[in-house]
Amino acid sequence: MADFDDLLAANRTFADTFELSGFDGIAHAGVAMVTCMDSRIDPLRMIGLTPGDAKILRNPGGRVTDAALVALVLGVNLLKVNRVMVVEHTSCAMAKSTEDELKKQLGSAAGKDASWMTLGVIEDQLNTIRADVQRVRTHPLIRDDVLVGGFLYDVETGLLQPVE
Repeated sequence: MADFDDLLAANRTFADTFELSGFDGIAHAGVAMVTCMDSRIDPLRMIGLTPGDAKILRNPGGRVTDAALVALVLGVNLLKVNRVMVVEHTSCAMAKSTEDELKKQLGSAAGKDASWMTLGVIEDQLNTIRADVQRVRTHPLIRDDVLVGGFLYDVETGLLQPVE
């Protein structure tokens, strides 16, 4: 485990001033966000929230996958989520290449064939955001009073653009 010593040391420093003990796991601001795993995105800070306020679901491209949808259903019904944000971002690798191009890049980097994988590239970000918002809105276990919005985050300015 020596390869993780730097991270474990940082964790011990974090734990020295740990203030999140006793949280109940509820989204205290009533927010859930589905967004990309891109490290340029700081989900809580970009919407003025702090730990304990929101449920953050991350994956390549910020897609409402089956797993994300399960998490949203749980959040809405058990964890007091009443607003869902679907947030993709500019300069996303999942929106810059075709499925075949990305599979070739992945195969080259891994040194193995990746043609069998489904990566889920995004051909049209705005339409994909709209479709994912609709997928959440129409799920039978997500109430009609839950607000669902789609957004495009600009990684150069930090601004969210609503997608209608």
